[in-house]
Amino acid sequence: MLKDPRIRPDFARQAERLNVSPTETVDAKKDGVKREISVEIPAEDVAREMEIIVQKYQKVARLPGFRSGHVPPSIIKQRFKEDLKSDVVEALVPRYFRKEADKLGMIPVSQPRVTDLHIHDGEPLRFKASFEVLPEIVVEGYKELRADHPEIVVKDEEVEAAVNSVREQHATYTSVEGRPLADGDFAQSSMDGKPKQDDGTSQPVHMDEVLIEIGGKNTVAEFTENLRGANAGDEREFEVSYPEDVADKRLAGKTFVYTVKIQGIKQKNLPELNDDFAKELGDFTSLDQVRKQIRENMEHERKHDAEREAKDKLVAELVKRNDFEVPESLVERQIDVRLERGLRALAAQGMKMEDLKKMDLPRLRVGQRDQAVQDVKSSLLLERVADLEKIEVGEDELNHEIEALAQQSKQTPEAVRARLTQDGGLDRIRIRIRSEKTLDFLYHQSA
Repeated sequence: MLKDPRIRPDFARQAERLNVSPTETVDAKKDGVKREISVEIPAEDVAREMEIIVQKYQKVARLPGFRSGHVPPSIIKQRFKEDLKSDVVEALVPRYFRKEADKLGMIPVSQPRVTDLHIHDGEPLRFKASFEVLPEIVVEGYKELRADHPEIVVKDEEVEAAVNSVREQHATYTSVEGRPLADGDFAQSSMDGKPKQDDGTSQPVHMDEVLIEIGGKNTVAEFTENLRGANAGDEREFEVSYPEDVADKRLAGKTFVYTVKIQGIKQKNLPELNDDFAKELGDFTSLDQVRKQIRENMEHERKHDAEREAKDKLVAELVKRNDFEVPESLVERQIDVRLERGLRALAAQGMKMEDLKKMDLPRLRVGQRDQAVQDVKSSLLLERVADLEKIEVGEDELNHEIEALAQQSKQTPEAVRARLTQDGGLDRIRIRIRSEKTLDFLYHQSA
């Protein structure tokens, strides 16, 4: 469907219901994925559409000297000449463009650019439409693709490390009185930090309630050095200079001045690793059951990661073996998707709207282009493989997805399906499931 924002959907739909005459394709040009067609709409069809639109104007026109709904057609045509022509174009061009594209077996994937528009009374309406189509893809070598299927191993020490991590999560803290902070203690504190030199890019730090482990392996050394020996109620001020390679890029290479107020001293108490602890974790009767569940979870996660990595390599190799031109419109659309996803992630991490607006979007688009091309190619290739292998999505698979979405959104499956059908989401889900099934096919046949 032509989705030019200038087209009025109500007029376009009415034009589709007309009993139209065949159009004449004057010319058709082909250049890779680019197409251009020249279309001529018979004069009698243009005149008939003009009369329909004039009647619409008659119903709503308010002109001095005429009763509402009784303005003569000749006056309507005289007073609203250019508007009427515009409405005729908006009503007929989308319909006849689709008709001619269908007749020529073309499936546009971009919005057509209409040029050389010719519309005069009593003459055919002529125009040219430039657009892109999907490339003709002959997939080669996909049955010869091979992927790694590594053996998944989880060591006992890894399981024990995970058990101890769970134990740490269930630690309790008791207050300590009558002595200063020592290594192994936790300072219950409030903290304020500000950049020593304000360059306009650093944001101050404020925390009302934070536990700082004195001498902890993850504690910044300056915090341990300056808080060790402090008592509850003390306040300490000190500087921390962060290296360039610090994980938090907002702090990289900067010096912050911190003011830390000690509210209390806490000592961590870890639960004993025994069957009683296991029972507190859920539906377990022994610690061995916990270890077994942790091992299975780790094996499942590693198998999933290995499979995802192998599938990524399979797709990359598939793209490498099959080079073809991709429509620019699909690449631009994928760049939009990648940028939107990235900006949402930055916003979720706390980046402010004013900082997002300052970002150099043209430069970011250039940076996303190569991967967007790969995304489009892989999507088209997987779709072609699915066609060749007759991989389809069943209604039960769609229903399963809809039910999961319904549970997440606390809506009925019927309401979710109706919304997805209306906004095109159902088709997107179907395409995603089909792509996943095709990847599964490639992965299992590559063993």
